Amino acid sequence: MKDKAPRNKTIELSAKEEKFYAARSIKLSQPAVLSDVLNKTICQDSLKAMDYLPDKCVDLMIADPPYNLTKNFASTTFKETDFKTYKKWLDKWLKKTVRLLKDKASIYICSDWKTSIVIPEIAGKYFVLQNRISWEREKGRGAQNNWKNCLEDIWFFTLSDKYLFNIDAVKMQKEVIAPYRDKNGTPKDWIDNGEKKFRLTHPSNIWTDISIPFWSMPENTPHPTQKPEKLIAKLILASSNPGDVVFDPFLGSGTTSVTAKKLGRQYIGIEREKTYAAIAEKRLEMAENDKAIQGFKDGIFKSRNAG
Repeated sequence: MKDKAPRNKTIELSAKEEKFYAARSIKLSQPAVLSDVLNKTICQDSLKAMDYLPDKCVDLMIADPPYNLTKNFASTTFKETDFKTYKKWLDKWLKKTVRLLKDKASIYICSDWKTSIVIPEIAGKYFVLQNRISWEREKGRGAQNNWKNCLEDIWFFTLSDKYLFNIDAVKMQKEVIAPYRDKNGTPKDWIDNGEKKFRLTHPSNIWTDISIPFWSMPENTPHPTQKPEKLIAKLILASSNPGDVVFDPFLGSGTTSVTAKKLGRQYIGIEREKTYAAIAEKRLEMAENDKAIQGFKDGIFKSRNAG
């Protein structure tokens, strides 16, 4: 590996390290019991691996499948295709997830603006649609002949009408510009912690407080479509309890598993690329001693770029 700039914290592995961490992942060849796969990285194609996972083992599924874009992922390339073919592919893996989910499970599916229009059509065959989250992905260069693309969606589904949602765990910290006190001088619906005055507000389905991982952030990896830990933390805290099982069928460089571990959940992750599975295992090791999540501290989600 080349020497990095002092502030570059990107997680990269040498060939020796990749081999070492990849060896920690597993591959399934027969039906597994939960203890076989719990808190494991499965290095295998999801369409094959999911067939071996046990029934009703998942409390929360967070899926970030390849969007319908031509994109290089380590040793493989996902190629853009027509919507009809892409919808067939979505349906092929989504229907395999149904039997894995517990009765009160929640499901989040990531998409870009273009593929977003097909998610409710396909996933709606199996799940109950609850909401669509749109978040600002502020990264990349501007387009020359179009509006800059900095919006992505996360579709929120549940397996049934009965599901968990921990609203108090995902309230947002917002600064109070005109703090009002009652006649006794007590803050009215806001908090003064000595540093700032703020109130905790209910989160909406439009998120503008997310920072995409970049080279000076310790969670950054070479994965081309890495999601931020803060983004995933919101989904995990809202839709699971400590000890619950969080499943990601397209784990990438491990953000879902790592964030689940940091937040006291259990996890199952599937990633077909050995390079990314190895990075995921390295990050999981790092999470043993570092539970920090950029932009989330002391149970509070802070504004963009806050520590």
